[in-house]
Amino acid sequence: MAIVETAMKNFFLFLSQNKPLNQAAKKWGLRFGASRFVAGETIREAINKVRDLNNKGLVCTLDHLGEFVFSREEAIEAADYCVKTLEAIHEAGVDSNLSLKLTQIGLDIDLDLCRRNMHRILYTAKKYGNFVRIDMEDYGHCQQTLDLLKELRQEYDNVGTVIQAYLYRTEKDIEDLKGVSLRLVKGAYKESPEVAYPDKKDVDENYKKIIKKHLLNGSYTAIASHDDQIISYTKQLVKEYNIPRDQFEFQMLYGIRTQSQIELAREGYKMRVYVPYGNDWYGYFMRRLAERPANVAFVLKGMVSK
Repeated sequence: MAIVETAMKNFFLFLSQNKPLNQAAKKWGLRFGASRFVAGETIREAINKVRDLNNKGLVCTLDHLGEFVFSREEAIEAADYCVKTLEAIHEAGVDSNLSLKLTQIGLDIDLDLCRRNMHRILYTAKKYGNFVRIDMEDYGHCQQTLDLLKELRQEYDNVGTVIQAYLYRTEKDIEDLKGVSLRLVKGAYKESPEVAYPDKKDVDENYKKIIKKHLLNGSYTAIASHDDQIISYTKQLVKEYNIPRDQFEFQMLYGIRTQSQIELAREGYKMRVYVPYGNDWYGYFMRRLAERPANVAFVLKGMVSK
């Protein structure tokens, strides 16, 4: 069973990088189950979903999906969407941050372009009292992301990033990022065993280690996991060390374990839902299918019913 699951994961991660399929997916729209994991294609649809989640006691972070950006025009357009999303959050009065990927706003095209786009986005967020989370991408972009974050934080305190537990370098990164708001995750990209732990057991142990380290450093920590063992570990940890609840939050993905999200909020924990939207949903969707066989079964069931 484990071999089959690993093969399926690798297959969907491979598909997530397929550019022709990504282009075709934009024409399909949110069919075949994608709407379970993606909140809509427009800002209005996404804001409505955020409002519904807020009404259930959940806070959010919105992400306008986008991958395979190869031109300056596309990068500027993506940055425009980030600004529009922040404006829409403010105008609607909903409780949501913004998440984004640096490659979407030009990192692979021109570092200066990406930097200018980030300054424009962070200026807007600061004006509205909001926060921006820079999503971590594959290992090849890790150091670039952390270097730009360090530079941006010289001017803006309303920006943080994501650290992935499956990388060997992570424990040192956590130490270097003391005082920075971080989202801690296991990691969702296929990486070489030269840079990442290949075994789930080692990833889980490192995940617990960095959660504890960042919390005990007194830093704001977002624990982004659907794993009950990780959630229970965090609850026990904050109880044992008397860590205040305003120093951390739980995070989960839109469309996954919704009832568990609501229950955490009812227990008095801050529970933030990662809400993606937009027509460039293909890569994100493939990675969700790679994570759990149950997600694949859900999609196949939807296809048959159609």
